[in-house]
Amino acid sequence: MIEQLLPPAVVTVEAYGQDDADLALFPEEAALMTRAVAKRRREFAVVRSCARRAMEKLGVPPQPVLSGERGAPCWPAGLVGSMTHCDDYCAAALVRAADLVSLGIDVEVHRPLPDEVLATVSLPAEVDRLRRLSDRRPDVHWDRLLFSAKESVYKAWFPLTQEWLDFTEADIELSEDGRFRAALLVPGPQVGGHRLDHFEGRWTTELGLIATAVAVPHT
Repeated sequence: MIEQLLPPAVVTVEAYGQDDADLALFPEEAALMTRAVAKRRREFAVVRSCARRAMEKLGVPPQPVLSGERGAPCWPAGLVGSMTHCDDYCAAALVRAADLVSLGIDVEVHRPLPDEVLATVSLPAEVDRLRRLSDRRPDVHWDRLLFSAKESVYKAWFPLTQEWLDFTEADIELSEDGRFRAALLVPGPQVGGHRLDHFEGRWTTELGLIATAVAVPHT
C-alpha cells in the first residue's frame, strides 16, 4: 500500500495483522519499552522488524532504531526513513540519503475524525475544502485523510529542521486524484540552497485504511 505512494528508490516493508515478523529487539531498544504495555511493545517491535528488513533490502546490516528528539527515529548514516503503525498494521520506508532528502509516511484507520480533533488540527480554509470534497466523494473520510497528511508532512519536516510544526502551520489541499499539496505557513527548511515553501504528497485508501506519504527530493 505504501509502496505505490513513493518513488521507486524507496524500499517499503509492511506487516498486516499477526504478522510473523521477527519481534526480537536490540537491548538498547528493549530498554525503551520497559514500562510500555503489551500492545505498545508489539507495535514497537513489529515496526522495527519492518525497518530492519528494509535495511537488508538496501544492503545495510540490521541495527537498532532508537528514538531521538520528539520521538523521531534515528536511522543509520546514509539513510532517511519513516515508520507508522495503527491497529494491526505497521510499515517502514527507507531510502538512501543520496536519493531523497526526507520522507514521511502515515497510515490511519479509515473512519471519521472526531469533531473536536478536526477543530484542533485544521484551518478554516481546509474545513471548507473538506466539505466540498465530501459532497463529491462521500466514500472517503476526508477529515481523517487531512489528519494523516499532516502527520506525513510533519514526519518529513522534522528531520530537516529539528523543530516542531504545528497542525495549523501547514495548509493542505487534498485532490481527488490521490495527491495533496502542503503549503508551509512558516519559513521552510533549506534544501540544496533553496528554501522550501511546500511539500507534495500522495494518498490512497485500501483494506479499511488511509495511507499518506511525502517524499522530499533534492533540488
